[in-house]
Amino acid sequence: MLRKLIILGICAGISASIPILYQSNPELFQSLLGSPEGEPAPDTQATAAVPRAQQPAKAAPEQLLGKKVRLAADDRGHFTAEFKLNGRRVEALVDTGATLVAINVSTARRIGIKLKPEDYQYTVDTANGPTRAAAVNIDNLQIGRIFIANVQAVVLDDDALKGTLIGMSFLKRLAKFQIEDGGLLLVQ
Repeated sequence: MLRKLIILGICAGISASIPILYQSNPELFQSLLGSPEGEPAPDTQATAAVPRAQQPAKAAPEQLLGKKVRLAADDRGHFTAEFKLNGRRVEALVDTGATLVAINVSTARRIGIKLKPEDYQYTVDTANGPTRAAAVNIDNLQIGRIFIANVQAVVLDDDALKGTLIGMSFLKRLAKFQIEDGGLLLVQ
Protein backbone atom coordinates (compact mmCIF):
# COMPACT_ATOMS: atom_id res chain seq x y z
CA MET A 1 0.00 0.00 0.00
CA LEU A 2 2.82 2.42 0.90
CA ARG A 3 4.56 1.62 -2.39
CA LYS A 4 1.39 2.56 -4.33
CA LEU A 5 1.09 5.86 -2.44
CA ILE A 6 4.73 6.72 -3.18
CA ILE A 7 4.29 5.91 -6.87
CA LEU A 8 1.07 7.96 -6.96
CA GLY A 9 2.86 10.90 -5.31
CA ILE A 10 5.71 10.74 -7.81
CA CYS A 11 3.29 10.64 -10.75
CA ALA A 12 1.32 13.60 -9.35
CA GLY A 13 4.52 15.61 -8.83
CA ILE A 14 5.75 14.91 -12.36
CA SER A 15 2.40 15.76 -13.95
CA ALA A 16 2.18 19.00 -11.95
CA SER A 17 5.65 20.06 -13.06
CA ILE A 18 5.11 19.46 -16.80
CA PRO A 19 3.38 22.85 -17.47
CA ILE A 20 6.15 24.71 -15.63
CA LEU A 21 8.85 22.86 -17.55
CA TYR A 22 7.02 23.47 -20.83
CA GLN A 23 6.87 27.24 -20.20
CA SER A 24 10.57 27.38 -19.42
CA ASN A 25 11.67 25.35 -22.49
CA PRO A 26 8.95 24.76 -25.14
CA GLU A 27 11.55 23.85 -27.80
CA LEU A 28 12.57 20.79 -25.79
CA PHE A 29 8.97 19.55 -25.71
CA GLN A 30 8.52 20.20 -29.45
CA SER A 31 11.63 18.17 -30.22
CA LEU A 32 10.43 15.33 -27.95
CA LEU A 33 6.99 15.28 -29.55
CA GLY A 34 8.29 15.36 -33.14
CA SER A 35 7.10 17.58 -35.95
CA PRO A 36 3.96 19.68 -35.32
CA GLU A 37 0.70 18.68 -36.92
CA GLY A 38 0.34 19.82 -40.50
CA GLU A 39 4.09 20.02 -41.14
CA PRO A 40 5.47 17.58 -43.72
CA ALA A 41 7.49 14.63 -42.49
CA PRO A 42 11.29 15.20 -42.56
CA ASP A 43 11.82 13.08 -45.69
CA THR A 44 9.27 15.11 -47.71
CA GLN A 45 10.55 18.58 -46.77
CA ALA A 46 13.20 18.50 -49.50
CA THR A 47 10.49 18.35 -52.19
CA ALA A 48 8.60 21.43 -50.96
CA ALA A 49 8.22 24.24 -53.51
CA VAL A 50 9.81 26.83 -51.20
CA PRO A 51 12.71 25.63 -49.06
CA ARG A 52 12.03 25.93 -45.34
CA ALA A 53 15.06 28.16 -44.78
CA GLN A 54 13.68 30.79 -47.21
CA GLN A 55 10.22 31.01 -45.67
CA PRO A 56 9.81 34.10 -43.49
CA ALA A 57 9.73 33.19 -39.82
CA LYS A 58 7.28 35.12 -37.69
CA ALA A 59 8.40 35.21 -34.09
CA ALA A 60 5.61 34.67 -31.60
CA PRO A 61 5.72 36.63 -28.36
CA GLU A 62 7.73 34.77 -25.75
CA GLN A 63 5.47 33.88 -22.84
CA LEU A 64 7.28 34.35 -19.54
CA LEU A 65 6.14 33.37 -16.07
CA GLY A 66 3.63 35.81 -14.60
CA LYS A 67 2.19 38.70 -16.55
CA LYS A 68 5.24 39.21 -18.78
CA VAL A 69 5.79 38.98 -22.52
CA ARG A 70 8.97 39.47 -24.56
CA LEU A 71 8.65 40.50 -28.22
CA ALA A 72 11.47 39.85 -30.65
CA ALA A 73 12.45 42.60 -33.09
CA ASP A 74 11.72 41.95 -36.75
CA ASP A 75 14.24 42.48 -39.57
CA ARG A 76 13.62 46.24 -39.47
CA GLY A 77 14.04 46.42 -35.69
CA HIS A 78 10.31 46.90 -35.05
CA PHE A 79 8.29 45.04 -32.45
CA THR A 80 5.16 43.51 -33.94
CA ALA A 81 2.92 40.87 -32.42
CA GLU A 82 -0.59 39.54 -32.31
CA PHE A 83 -2.66 41.37 -29.72
CA LYS A 84 -6.30 40.84 -28.80
CA LEU A 85 -8.50 43.92 -28.96
CA ASN A 86 -11.94 43.25 -27.48
CA GLY A 87 -11.13 39.54 -27.86
CA ARG A 88 -10.32 39.77 -31.59
CA ARG A 89 -6.83 38.94 -32.85
CA VAL A 90 -5.10 41.91 -34.44
CA GLU A 91 -1.53 42.16 -35.74
CA ALA A 92 -0.04 45.35 -34.30
CA LEU A 93 3.18 47.36 -34.09
CA VAL A 94 4.35 48.67 -30.72
CA ASP A 95 5.01 52.41 -31.20
CA THR A 96 6.39 54.32 -28.19
CA GLY A 97 6.12 57.52 -30.26
CA ALA A 98 2.33 57.20 -30.51
CA THR A 99 0.40 58.88 -27.70
CA LEU A 100 -2.61 56.59 -28.10
CA VAL A 101 -3.39 53.18 -29.49
CA ALA A 102 -4.33 53.84 -33.12
CA ILE A 103 -6.60 51.64 -35.22
CA ASN A 104 -8.19 52.10 -38.61
CA VAL A 105 -11.91 52.02 -39.40
CA SER A 106 -11.83 48.40 -40.63
CA THR A 107 -10.23 47.19 -37.41
CA ALA A 108 -12.66 49.25 -35.33
CA ARG A 109 -15.59 47.54 -37.04
CA ARG A 110 -13.99 44.12 -36.58
CA ILE A 111 -13.57 44.63 -32.82
CA GLY A 112 -17.12 45.90 -32.37
CA ILE A 113 -16.67 49.69 -32.34
CA LYS A 114 -19.40 51.48 -34.28
CA LEU A 115 -18.75 55.04 -35.38
CA LYS A 116 -20.85 57.74 -36.98
CA PRO A 117 -19.47 60.52 -39.19
CA GLU A 118 -19.97 63.06 -36.38
CA ASP A 119 -17.64 61.01 -34.13
CA TYR A 120 -14.65 62.21 -36.17
CA GLN A 121 -14.18 65.46 -34.23
CA TYR A 122 -10.39 65.61 -34.14
CA THR A 123 -7.53 66.19 -36.52
CA VAL A 124 -4.28 64.35 -35.85
CA ASP A 125 -0.88 64.60 -37.46
CA THR A 126 0.42 61.32 -38.84
CA ALA A 127 3.45 60.34 -40.88
CA ASN A 128 1.13 60.64 -43.92
CA GLY A 129 -0.02 64.14 -42.93
CA PRO A 130 -3.06 65.43 -41.01
CA THR A 131 -6.20 63.31 -40.99
CA ARG A 132 -9.53 63.18 -39.17
CA ALA A 133 -9.88 60.98 -36.10
CA ALA A 134 -12.42 59.70 -33.61
CA ALA A 135 -11.62 59.13 -29.93
CA VAL A 136 -12.77 55.75 -28.57
CA ASN A 137 -12.14 53.37 -25.69
CA ILE A 138 -11.18 49.77 -26.36
CA ASP A 139 -12.87 47.60 -23.73
CA ASN A 140 -9.81 45.39 -23.35
CA LEU A 141 -6.41 44.96 -24.92
CA GLN A 142 -4.42 41.79 -24.32
CA ILE A 143 -1.12 40.16 -25.21
CA GLY A 144 -0.25 36.88 -23.56
CA ARG A 145 -1.34 37.12 -19.92
CA ILE A 146 -1.17 40.92 -19.95
CA PHE A 147 -4.72 42.30 -19.90
CA ILE A 148 -5.57 46.01 -19.71
CA ALA A 149 -9.18 47.21 -19.63
CA ASN A 150 -10.59 50.48 -20.96
CA VAL A 151 -7.72 51.64 -23.18
CA GLN A 152 -7.95 55.04 -24.88
CA ALA A 153 -7.56 54.85 -28.64
CA VAL A 154 -8.05 56.82 -31.80
CA VAL A 155 -9.68 55.61 -35.02
CA LEU A 156 -8.29 56.87 -38.32
CA ASP A 157 -9.42 56.36 -41.90
CA ASP A 158 -8.15 53.20 -43.59
CA ASP A 159 -6.16 55.37 -46.05
CA ALA A 160 -4.34 57.14 -43.20
CA LEU A 161 -3.44 54.00 -41.23
CA LYS A 162 -2.88 50.58 -42.77
CA GLY A 163 -2.28 48.65 -39.53
CA THR A 164 -2.64 48.99 -35.78
CA LEU A 165 -0.28 50.90 -33.49
CA ILE A 166 0.03 50.07 -29.80
CA GLY A 167 0.87 53.44 -28.28
CA MET A 168 1.47 54.91 -24.85
CA SER A 169 -2.18 54.74 -23.73
CA PHE A 170 -1.50 50.99 -23.35
CA LEU A 171 2.22 51.01 -22.53
CA LYS A 172 2.06 53.57 -19.70
CA ARG A 173 -0.42 51.33 -17.86
CA LEU A 174 2.14 48.53 -17.63
CA ALA A 175 4.44 48.15 -14.63
CA LYS A 176 7.33 48.43 -17.08
CA PHE A 177 8.36 48.09 -20.69
CA GLN A 178 11.98 48.04 -21.75
CA ILE A 179 14.29 46.79 -24.43
CA GLU A 180 16.62 44.07 -23.17
CA ASP A 181 18.53 41.28 -24.88
CA GLY A 182 17.33 42.46 -28.30
CA GLY A 183 13.66 42.15 -27.34
CA LEU A 184 10.93 44.32 -25.88
CA LEU A 185 9.89 43.19 -22.40
CA LEU A 186 6.33 44.04 -21.33
CA VAL A 187 5.40 43.55 -17.66
CA GLN A 188 2.03 44.15 -16.03
